[in-house]
Amino acid sequence: MTVLHLHSEPLRDEWLDAYGHLNEAYYLVPFSNASWALQEHFEIGVAYFERTGGAIYTVETHLRYVKEVRAPAALDIESMILETDAKRIRFAHVLLVDGIERATFECMTLHFDTHGGRTAPLPETVQTALRGACVAELPDWAGCNISLHKR
Repeated sequence: MTVLHLHSEPLRDEWLDAYGHLNEAYYLVPFSNASWALQEHFEIGVAYFERTGGAIYTVETHLRYVKEVRAPAALDIESMILETDAKRIRFAHVLLVDGIERATFECMTLHFDTHGGRTAPLPETVQTALRGACVAELPDWAGCNISLHKR
């Protein structure tokens, strides 16, 4: 499995809720920061956008809260490319504190040509790099749906 270690950051006090936990809304912040690091790793980040007008737009996410996060904590994010095609990237992040999985994030994105106002294929070199980074096996939680009933 290709796991990338591209982002970590400290838990911030302003992200805590009344119970002293990382507030549910703020889990998305380090995951979003890790997504920017992932884009930079594959050279489709800010400089790419400024040069080409190509942007990565999020169209769907799934966030799982696995175990509580309390301060103080260093938030370490592992990233994985799950699937990709010419215009889409499905990737995931795992939030770890002290080596223990605390949350997971799965995302579907589209490559968008902001000059043309439509989706467009990623550059071939990026497509090749993304395909080469895909995990051999999806995590068991990838693609899960929310339901009251076990499936």
